[in-house]
Amino acid sequence: MRPHLSLDVRDVPASVAFYQKVFGVAPQKQTTDYAKFDLTEPPLNLALVSSTGAISSVNHLGIEVESADDIAKWKQQLLERNILEKVEEGIACCFARQDKLWFTDPDGNSWEIFTVHEQLAVTGAFKNTGCCVPKSSGAAQPAACAVS
Repeated sequence: MRPHLSLDVRDVPASVAFYQKVFGVAPQKQTTDYAKFDLTEPPLNLALVSSTGAISSVNHLGIEVESADDIAKWKQQLLERNILEKVEEGIACCFARQDKLWFTDPDGNSWEIFTVHEQLAVTGAFKNTGCCVPKSSGAAQPAACAVS
């Protein structure tokens, strides 16, 4: 089983170039207004569809990996491909202690590669302070997500 994600994008060729950097492979299928990445690592069926209207908008997208070693491998790849924007180590966010790597696609969608070291107690109300989705390209680095 693997998830399928289809994103409306402004520019399919630009998005393909970006996601080739992220995943290190070419799309399985591509036209001027459509592309499909059939990935095994991570297991994901990612489609990019040209849109002249609204582009896909989500809070953020993510890939959870098994270990700190996996984070180190992704970090090296994203650094080599010049798309790593932010590194968070041991951050308490969303009721878990995690290591995270962040990057943003050409349409402004934030992506995280993360591993969870430990689950934290779920207490109080979740306040989205923005820590779980950093502002792209060098914006201020907020602290951990707040709960009250």
